[in-house]
Amino acid sequence: MLPVQLRAFGALAWLDRKTVQAVVDRSSTTDKSVRSRTAAIIEQVRTRGDAALVDFARDFDKVNLTALEVPRAEWDAALAALDPALRQSLERAARNIASVHAAFRPVETICSPEPGITVGRRPDPLQRVGIYAPGGRAAYPSSLLMGAIPARVAGVGEVIVCSPPGPDGKPSAVVLAAAALANVDRVFSLGGAGAIAALALGTESVPRVDRIMGPGNAYVAEAKLQLVNAVAIDSPAGPSELLVLGDSSAKADAVAREMMAQAEHDPDAAVVTILAGDDVDLLANDVRTALAAQLATAPRADVVRASLAARGAIVTVPLLSEAIAFTNEWAAEHLLLVVRDDVRDSTLAALRSAGTIFVGASSSVAYGDYMTGANHVLPTAGAGRSYSGLSTLDFVRWTTWQEVTPAAAASLAEDVGRFADAEGLPAHAAAARAWINAGSAQ
Repeated sequence: MLPVQLRAFGALAWLDRKTVQAVVDRSSTTDKSVRSRTAAIIEQVRTRGDAALVDFARDFDKVNLTALEVPRAEWDAALAALDPALRQSLERAARNIASVHAAFRPVETICSPEPGITVGRRPDPLQRVGIYAPGGRAAYPSSLLMGAIPARVAGVGEVIVCSPPGPDGKPSAVVLAAAALANVDRVFSLGGAGAIAALALGTESVPRVDRIMGPGNAYVAEAKLQLVNAVAIDSPAGPSELLVLGDSSAKADAVAREMMAQAEHDPDAAVVTILAGDDVDLLANDVRTALAAQLATAPRADVVRASLAARGAIVTVPLLSEAIAFTNEWAAEHLLLVVRDDVRDSTLAALRSAGTIFVGASSSVAYGDYMTGANHVLPTAGAGRSYSGLSTLDFVRWTTWQEVTPAAAASLAEDVGRFADAEGLPAHAAAARAWINAGSAQ
């Protein structure tokens, strides 16, 4: 059996700088043609509205739309016709997503730094959000649930869904069923950059939203970035990623399965395993052998091979601390931690930049993709160093309020006046000092 081709394999310290950089750097420098075509699509939506969206559906999706919006009755029918076993699975996922996101719902906080001063910060649900549910290589009802259910939990006023039309001019039946299950407000047969532009700018039929959530292809990602001054987005997103951090306790077959699962998403997916210890060289070879064996019967083998060759790696380091440093720098979308029990908790505490961490071999990333209730809309390409995974926090904006009693105003007046004088703002100083005698007047 021939070894699997990987972008990098072996001891990290022995790899040349160019190879290491290729593994670490997943920043998707967007093709200039994607940028320019996306900009043209956005401008068409801006100037022509619905007419442009109909043209895009004809040109890109090969369908003639008679209406952009899908009536609610059709979602309900899709849910009613769904295979009962699949419906049960979707309902279970929906319950778990609602439960987890309700537990992490933000709450108002009030504090008093001094007597008479009260400062509060209150989470206010957004009025309207847009959820993008991809439909290119496959339909993703899971992405719809991951976006729409947290929005409902957060109390968003209106949830709008866009998903690409199939040959019948409608999103896939399972996506429509998920829309009914999540109780969204409206669904549109729109995909790609045109859908993002419609949500961000508004058209005759599509209402403008306050924030757009959900993964998509390169055009969707680029449209979000180009429209970030018009609408808030979840986070910059790219192809799927996995980093497995393990030691000698990891099992080769299990590690290979997880690498296979993420690599099958996309030829541009990035999957890396880093193994720590003086005794892991043989394990690294075993993982590579297991990959080859599993590829032999994998239905999406061509996609997996392309991903592994372009952005796949199995590397080793002698110390767990080195693996942790590499992992924090790599900032994976999905991080699977498979280390001995005695170092598990301390290692978990030291990992600070992953989109989400799966602890232990049995915590397969696939469970988080669908069923644990945690969100699978996560930062990629190293954005995890500053962005977090989607949560109810993304569906609120914060209102800060403050109150100062007359007595506290008198106490603050002179200090504030001095600040204002120092900054050359006499009207500020006068506004503050006007309350100097307020306390004695009580």
